[in-house]
Amino acid sequence: MSRPRPRPLLFLDVDGPLNPYAAKPERRPEGCTTIRASVHPGRPLRVWLNPSHGAALLALPYDLCWATTWMDAANRWIAPVIGLPRLPYVDFGDSLLVHRPDGIHWKTQAIVAYAEGRPFAWVDDEQTPADTTYVTGHHPAPALLHHVDPRLGLREDDFTALRTWASALPHSAEGRSP
Repeated sequence: MSRPRPRPLLFLDVDGPLNPYAAKPERRPEGCTTIRASVHPGRPLRVWLNPSHGAALLALPYDLCWATTWMDAANRWIAPVIGLPRLPYVDFGDSLLVHRPDGIHWKTQAIVAYAEGRPFAWVDDEQTPADTTYVTGHHPAPALLHHVDPRLGLREDDFTALRTWASALPHSAEGRSP
């Protein structure tokens, strides 16, 4: 009997997908609440979050993981507001915000390494075709790089696309003899 395949990973960026930071600054997006997060010394960040996103993300057939500059701080500031448990996160270490001359996003290589060959979807507002090319060439499993408009954040269409992609992945023959 073969072992069941693990669920695909869903790498979550905060700013853009969960915090529609590029929305009109004087108008909070519908369904969002405002928090002030003191992530870095200085002035607190204004963050818009939709509390319904946590349940919608948990309902998807993925294992969730933060892939954000917030790293573990997302567990303190973001997860409780939207109803997520503490999640693992990609530690970007020395690559955090480092520009690459080849045009590949500074997160991409670390995300591929973290996935360790598991299928994954990555929601972000900054991927480019260079990232898709890198993932295709360096990751042996299916991957979806899903762009989210940072003026809108995650919408129902995004959740549908993520659900549809995951449901199309091949599943193991759990419970069957070879």
